[in-house]
Parts: sequence; structure tokens; C-alpha cells
Amino acid sequence: MAPPNDPANALLTKLAPNRPEKHIGLSNGKLCVKGFPVLSDVPSNVSFTPFSISKSSDAPLPVIQAVQANSHKGGFLGFKAQEPSDRLMNSLGRFSGRDFVSIFRFKTWWSTQWVGNSGSDLQMETQWVLLDVPETTSYVMIIPIIESSFRSALHPGTDGHVMICAESGSTRLKASSFDAIAYVHVSDNPYNIMKEACSALRVHLNTFRLLEEKQVPSLVDKFGWCTWDAFYLTVEPAGVWQGVKDFADGGISPRFLIIDDGWQSINRDDENPNEDSKNLVLGGEQMTARLHRLDESEKFRKYKGGSLLAPNAPSFDIKRPKMLINKAIELEHANKARDKAIQSGVTDLFEFDSKINNLKKELEEMFGGEESGNSVNEGCGRCSCKADNYGMKAFTRDLRTRFKGLDDIWVWHALCGAWGGVRPGTTHLNSKIIPCNLSPGLDGTMDDLAVVKIVEGGIGLVHPSQADDFYDSMYSYLAQAGITGVKVDVIHTLEYVSEEYGGRVELGKAYYKGLSNSLKKNFKGTGLISSMQQCNDFFFLGTRQISMGRVGDDFWFQDPNGDPNGVYWLQGVHMIHCSYNSLWMGQFIQPDWDMFQSDHCCAKFHAGSRAICGGPVYVSDSVGGHDFDLLKQLVYPDGTIPRCQHFALPTRDCLFRNPLFDKKTILKIWNFNKYGGVIGAFNCQGSGWDKKERRIKGYAECYKPVSGTVHVTDIEWDQNAEAAHLGEAEEYIVYLSQADKIHLVAPKSEAIKITVQPSSFELFNFVPIKKVGPGIKFAPVGITDMFNNGGTIREWAHSESGPEIHVKVEVKGGGNFLAYSSGSPKKCYLNGAEVAFEWMPDGKLILNVPWIEEAGGISNVAFLF
Repeated sequence: MAPPNDPANALLTKLAPNRPEKHIGLSNGKLCVKGFPVLSDVPSNVSFTPFSISKSSDAPLPVIQAVQANSHKGGFLGFKAQEPSDRLMNSLGRFSGRDFVSIFRFKTWWSTQWVGNSGSDLQMETQWVLLDVPETTSYVMIIPIIESSFRSALHPGTDGHVMICAESGSTRLKASSFDAIAYVHVSDNPYNIMKEACSALRVHLNTFRLLEEKQVPSLVDKFGWCTWDAFYLTVEPAGVWQGVKDFADGGISPRFLIIDDGWQSINRDDENPNEDSKNLVLGGEQMTARLHRLDESEKFRKYKGGSLLAPNAPSFDIKRPKMLINKAIELEHANKARDKAIQSGVTDLFEFDSKINNLKKELEEMFGGEESGNSVNEGCGRCSCKADNYGMKAFTRDLRTRFKGLDDIWVWHALCGAWGGVRPGTTHLNSKIIPCNLSPGLDGTMDDLAVVKIVEGGIGLVHPSQADDFYDSMYSYLAQAGITGVKVDVIHTLEYVSEEYGGRVELGKAYYKGLSNSLKKNFKGTGLISSMQQCNDFFFLGTRQISMGRVGDDFWFQDPNGDPNGVYWLQGVHMIHCSYNSLWMGQFIQPDWDMFQSDHCCAKFHAGSRAICGGPVYVSDSVGGHDFDLLKQLVYPDGTIPRCQHFALPTRDCLFRNPLFDKKTILKIWNFNKYGGVIGAFNCQGSGWDKKERRIKGYAECYKPVSGTVHVTDIEWDQNAEAAHLGEAEEYIVYLSQADKIHLVAPKSEAIKITVQPSSFELFNFVPIKKVGPGIKFAPVGITDMFNNGGTIREWAHSESGPEIHVKVEVKGGGNFLAYSSGSPKKCYLNGAEVAFEWMPDGKLILNVPWIEEAGGISNVAFLF
């Protein structure tokens, strides 16, 4: 209980009178909402407790007040078992014939959307379920949460039952009784329910903070490049330099750089503990390796400052990364062929071994030629060279010297250091190799190479008592070396190794506390993107400081399982992951939709979604592999982006539908700009989760054109206080960016009918039309050369001076400026000078706006009527 002088309790005492009647109750085996049963056949050992604030919370006062005001809408489910256990399964009741949308884990670290109409339709490791209750025009959300040292998830039962699984992650930690292992909330708005429920849990658990309480990384408004798909594990200074230079030469300067996996000092247990593993190329090869030092690998340590700034700087062979990758793939296929032969009973492996050995030699020769010819690496490499003129510090300094707009340089690392953790005896840290133990709840998830490899090698886990030291040792070094942030990956391995450390909740608390402390100390409290983290443990325990994270699986440019059509259908899957996951993850963190490749066959499809996702835009292009024409529709020349003001979410009519393989639903996502709203309509049909095969696969019969409608009321205007008034307009101009058409619409107009081809999209920019003077209506659309044209409008205003009407628009970007005007202006001024313009009878008002570098790309446009 909170102490007597707790200000929160004092406030609640004042608010206690006038509480509305409780919306949820449990009696006679039925969980009812406003008198209508949502779950029936609720077992007698299940309890329901109405929400109340009974603990002290450090949540901001407005959050506490809002939670208290909505306290009649929620409550907690618990249950009592006969015997204590470290893993307990219990029914919460059953439902059928009721539509739901849910999020479940399809891999240890990734989650996605699932719909159905019965408790038996749920998937294992469901993180939450939202039920449609049309009888009361409301929605009910059930969220499995954390109680004491147990976390929970929902699972399917028989005959429509919803099962809850509570587990500690350690056979040494058992329980038999829970009072609040799941939270239930009701609301008449499916978007409000997310915010209200997560706010209630913020106050109840007091272990995380909401996104609205935190500052997000500055790169959220910028364009960047991640090295992963360009190099995989072969990343090294000369290649990174050439990659950044390519973008600058192409007219788009990255404002942030992420040096992905491959920069660390790692080796395997059977290798020299003081030397880096050699010739690593593909993802998977490094997953049994561990950190043996906490600084950069030899190839980065050997970098000599100024090497790439010199007039005679060595050139980089842009073909080499792909040559290495292709040879490594050839070797990988040869190893797989050998394994398959063994499984089929072949005993004579001479030809297989001979081919493998030859390929290894060829790969070694390719690496040897690279190392001997790379004159940028002239440092000692083997010692901890403290000279400022060597290593990562010298490299980041040279990058910033050459590329002036490069604000941030981040690096990748796994939560436990490397994929295999930290190698015992190689650092000052107390690490121990812990065998991995997967929860039975993960049995229904997708086969995953990463899991196989991690289980094979175990994790070199730094003792949780040293978590602060562990992260601070890495981050303090990186910070002084010019690194400004980190992408933390492979986060949910902690649940594999919690047996000896008090269970997954307690181990998670220790690690996330150390991580957060070091983040605050070294990277301004914001310099972190979380990844492979999509499980409720992380969100309830790890987001007290962390404010940005991935909301989708990795961008897959092709199907790793070999379906040639995966190059297309995997892209729609990615958008479904990101948009539906944002419904709940967006309450905790700024959603990050991940990188993509600008020269991919579906690059435009991705670009359209990134343009309105509300997060950063970054690519993982190969060196020399860019579509600058496409990128320039996303990114300004200065490396900033016209970002939306919210995070993109599915429209209401998509929530309980299946936009992946129901053959009829278009994924529609909405967002806001300062002076309007935007809807993206994407045809993602053609793939999805197969619960029998336990994998995401293609559904070729669904990869077809889909028809639907778009309406201005699809935008949830009330979800942003600053945008709410935009939803009250009498008329709107809507600009279709791909069709280059405008429509005049009103809230009572019929919806716009559309047909979207497979892996294609349309963006609808809705702008309220204002009457600016007698007989003149006006609405600025923006720079139509940009996908998110509405985001290019920074300010606009109008005034009357006698018979004259003045309209002023401040816009960022270069290209065709479009506005709607019911009449033709008399004159147009661009940055004070009169210029020509074109007005058409349908209301299109067009002029060309240049990008003026000295003005930061901002132009002032004025119309005189």
C-alpha cells in the first residue's frame, strides 16, 4: 500500500466520490460487460477484482487522473491452482461467435496479428486479444500481464476456451495463486482502449513508462543507412565510408548511420580466446560466437585516422561484398547438401567434403586478398590502442569530418553482448555459459535458425549483478569513440537462461535496469532502438527508459525458405506486422518500421508505407545499389523527412479483418500531418500464418487485385488533440499521390472506390478546405513530388485587407507545389518575388518551388486574390 502521505492517494481520495458504475463483473460463471456476457463457463477458481489504485506510482499526475477517471472500465483476473508450479495453465472462460483481433508471438522475438471468432482460434503466446462487443457498441481487451515474478500469455483451449499460462521461467520459483495475472478493459473506442488499458497498467505495475512520458531519439525525423544487407558480417571501414559517400554523391546525405552486426570482437569457444573469428560472412555463422573484448574488432581497431580523407585514399571495390556473400552462400548450400545426404543414409561423403574444402579455400583467398590490399587498416589491431588516431574513434571522427550532416553513428549489439553472450575468462566480467531452455509456450512458434544456433551454443551470460558494469563498460567506451547510440537486438534470449537467476521477470528487471542506467549516462537517455523484443516481458519491464523499437520482423528481401514468390508476398507481411503491432507497442515506444532496400522490386511498396508510418526512414542498400529517384520522394536533400505527427495504425474497418489472405481486405492505415490527415491503402494479400505448418507462407490464390473504399472518416481525428479540429471541416480536398488526382469530398460524401493491384498502394492526403474570403476556398496540399506531400506544409494562414485576400504558405521541399483554390489568384509570390503559376478549373493551383539550401529547403509562398 502507498504511504499515508502519498500525494497520489491524497488525490484519489478526493476523486473517489462520484465514481461511475463498474462496467465489468463476474458472477455465475460469466464475465459480463455492461450486463452482456463476454466470457462464459468461467471456472470457479477464477476471480475478478475491479481496478483500483492501491499502490504508489510515479506516473505523471495527468496519467493518474485519467486512469482514475476510467477505473470503472477495468479490472483484474486471477486464479487459484491446487498445486504450486513454475508454469500453470488455467481457463479464463470461453467465447465463440465473437470477432477478435489479437497479437501473438510467431517467433521468440517477433509478433503479428491474428483474427478469429472463438477462444479456440487464438494462437499460442497471444500477447493480447481485443473482442468486438456490438451488443453494447463497445470493445473488450484482455491483456495477460506480470504478477510478482510470473509473466503470462494467452493460449487457445478446446470448445472456445481462453487459456492463460503463468510462468516464472525457473523451476525454483513456484506459485499456485494469482490475483492480477490478466487485465480486462472496456471502451467504446478501439483506439482509446489501448491507451486507457496501458495507462492503467502503467500505474498498476509501475515498471515502465508510456511513450508520452519519454523523449524519442532525434533520428526519428531523419533518413539513415544501416549496413546489414550491404555487407552482413563483412562490414569494415572502407565499405562503410563508400556507402555513405554513395548517398552523398547521389544527392541524399544520411543523417544517421547504423553499423550493424560484424563490428564486434567475437570468437567461438574452440578458437583462440584473444583473436577474432575469421572469414565470417552470413547471418547464422556468428550465432554461436561470443564477445571476447568489449571494444571494436580488429578490422576496425586497425583503422588509421585520415586514411580515407587523404587525396590518394584507397578505392573500395563495390563488387567485393556481393562476391564474398555469394561465395559464402555457395558454401552454405554445400554444407546443407552434405547434411541432407547424411540424413538420407549416404555414408561416402568424400565428394561433399571435397567441395566444401575447396569452397572454404576460395573464400579464404578472397578474404586474404582484401586484407592485404586494404591500406586503410594500418593500426596495430591486436592491442587496446588508446591513440586517438586509430580505431573506431578515428573512424567516426573522419566520417563526421567528410560528411558534415552525419549527426548520429550507432552500432549494433545483442542484449547479452553478442549472439552467444560474453566468453568466460576473456573480460573482467563474471560470465558463465548457460544452456538454453525454451518454454513449452514456444513450441507452437515458427522454426528459427537463430533459436537453433543459440540453443546449440548456449549463452555466455554476464551475472545479473554486473549488468550495470557490463553495459557501462561497453557504452562508455563507445561514447568516447564517437558512437551516439545503439541498436540492441536478440533481446528475448533472457527467457531462455533464467533458471538460475530468479526467473525471467527478475532476470529481465536486472538487465533492463543496467541497460537503462547506461543509456541515460552515455547516450542522452534516448540513443537506443530495441529489436527482437516483441514480447510482453520487455514492454512491461524494459521500457522505463527505452523509447523506440522495432514493430515488425526483419525486412526480408526474399523468402529464406525458398519460395520464389516470397520476394513479393513477404513485403505485405511486414506491413501487417508493423501496423497492427503499433496498436499496443505504440503506447510504450515510438514504432520503427525497419529498413528496406531502395532497389528491391517492391521498394516503392515499402516506401509508401514508410512515408506515413510516423517513424524514421532508413535503408539497407548495397553499396552502389540505390534508386535515388525513389528515395527523393521520401527524403529531403538535407537528410530530413516530412514525418507524420503520430504513428500509423490500421483503420477501424480493418481491425477484425485479415488483410493477408482473406482475398477481400485492403490494409488501410491512417496518420496525421499538421494540416490534414493521410490514409495509405496497401494490397498485402498473398501470404500469412499457417498454424498447422507453424510458419508464414505464400497463398498464391490471394495474390490478386482487391477493391475497397476510402472515406475521410476512416481517419481517427480524435486520437490527436492537435488534429481533432481538422476532423470537423465541412469540406476536404483529397489528393491521390499515385494517381495524381484530386477529389472534393465531405463527411457525408460517398466513399471513394478503389482497386489496388498486388504489392501496390495509393496514398490519400485529406486537407480541410477553408473559406479564406468572399467566394474563395483554399487548401494547401503540399509538394507532390514527395509521398507524404501533406507533411511538407509547415505553416499556412490567410488574411483580408480591404478587397484583397492574402494566403501565405510555408513549405519545405523542392518540386511541384499543389493547392486547391476555388478561384484563380491574381498574383503569386515565391520568397518575395512574383512568379508564374497555373490554375485549373477543377481547383488545382500549381507552381514550381526550388530547394534552396541556404534556407534549409523552406520557401514562403503567397497568393493574392
